[in-house]
Amino acid sequence: MAREFWKRGGSFQSRFGYVGIALSLSVVALSLIPFAAEAVRNRHARQAWASERHLPYPDLPLPLEIPNSQYLPLAWADVPGWTDDDHLAAYRTFRASCKPIAAKPDGQPEPKALGDSLRDPCRAARALDLPDAGKAKVFFEEHFQPVRISRLGDADGFVTGYYEPVLDGSRTQNEVYNVPVYRRPSNLFVRGFKQDAPNLPNKGPVYRKIGRRKLVPYYDRAQIEDGAIEGRGLEIAWLKSQTDLLFMQIQGSARIQLDDGSTVRVNYDAYNGYPYTPVGRILIERGIVPREEMSMQRIRDWMEQNPNEADEVRRQNRAYIFFRVVQLSDKDEAIGAQGIPLTPGRSIAVDKSLHVYGTPFFITGTLPIESEKSNTPFHRLMIAQDTGSAIVGPARADLYFGAGAEAGKISGRLKQPIQFVMLVPRSLDPVARGHRLPLPDARPSAKIAKLFPQVEPKKTAQDQSQQQKSTIGSAPPVSTFPANAAPAPTAAAVVQNAPAASGVPLPEARPKIDDKTANLRHRRRHRNYSR
Repeated sequence: MAREFWKRGGSFQSRFGYVGIALSLSVVALSLIPFAAEAVRNRHARQAWASERHLPYPDLPLPLEIPNSQYLPLAWADVPGWTDDDHLAAYRTFRASCKPIAAKPDGQPEPKALGDSLRDPCRAARALDLPDAGKAKVFFEEHFQPVRISRLGDADGFVTGYYEPVLDGSRTQNEVYNVPVYRRPSNLFVRGFKQDAPNLPNKGPVYRKIGRRKLVPYYDRAQIEDGAIEGRGLEIAWLKSQTDLLFMQIQGSARIQLDDGSTVRVNYDAYNGYPYTPVGRILIERGIVPREEMSMQRIRDWMEQNPNEADEVRRQNRAYIFFRVVQLSDKDEAIGAQGIPLTPGRSIAVDKSLHVYGTPFFITGTLPIESEKSNTPFHRLMIAQDTGSAIVGPARADLYFGAGAEAGKISGRLKQPIQFVMLVPRSLDPVARGHRLPLPDARPSAKIAKLFPQVEPKKTAQDQSQQQKSTIGSAPPVSTFPANAAPAPTAAAVVQNAPAASGVPLPEARPKIDDKTANLRHRRRHRNYSR
């Protein structure tokens, strides 16, 4: 084109103008070369970063997660009293718990990660009948990692004790034995479970079924004691007093020595759906028994000396326990919630919603074993084999001491803070898993954090009312002997008391355009194009 222009004899000014335009374009192209190179470098950098970050994050196994808890991995040398225990006795108890765990197929899913991780050490234990305590100690050290655990904000855990009462009773009602021990009624209903299900939950609502569809809350303790379910053939046996029945319900099992010389063994089967209210706490709040003197024997003595007042105090605990008969001899121990016989001094009851049956816990501290004022060193490896409605929290346990009056005296004295060391299988080692997790994204700058503050979304009145209802309806049961220490503030309280940051302002609303104006504007634009 330029050559044809020169042939046609264009003017000098025209020729010079085209040359200037060409030179200008060349200068602009040269000035854009650094920006193009920078864009290429940034593109390669983004590709390399994405290949290293593997976004989105890979599906890696998370470390040990137990709600509302804190834990610290330890070395075996840092576990107080670890070398002083009889590890062979603990190994035999652990081996008994491993029978149902090792029998589960590999493909069967577990709701908690700890349940899957216990299969390997359990299968190893089932294959090894160790002869001495030294080899048992080596077994635990090779298959487990010690982790100190406690409730979030607390340094120690808390323990109480329980036992199997031995009570006098009769198969028939008479003047001496007139307090019934009831089996589970047929009209007791729990959502999601059949009425004849062998294992019902020990927490949550329980209903009474009227007809085919209507459900109402089940009878409470006062209604049952007044005869709400009598005359239906539910009586297993008859006891002397309501106090005997109350302590039998607190322990969850009993041996009833009948007047005909035989013995009936009963275990927990179901409850009526009301939260457990500790009788000992009521006596402390009313100033009847000082906190430092509280024990199960003190409660029993006061109830026997004040029968009229005892009825009113006992009915403050609206929870009621139903039992089932178990075929055990006098030499057999009580059956725990895991379904195997408990071992005195080695079995504990834990919070089933947080822990898994068969988990070893090394409990270390001092307890009043020998007398009420003694500080007996207690360093013992225990196995989680049972549960209870009053056992709530990651470092909360009931120690089982066997059957009889002496076991009852020891367990009745226990209400002490103590340290919990949970033995975690090596496959679930929180330190090793933590090293494999990817690092989080870089922290935003102060300017970005100020422009986009992280605040809790505002709750509507409907959300707040639903939260209040759920809090009132699902208050967790507390122990008969609460800890002296004040509870740590909850996460909700911390968020509520924190100063709320101001949110990012929303842009102004888009102005509303009248339909007539919009149509007129469209017609004008169409006329302009048609010209």
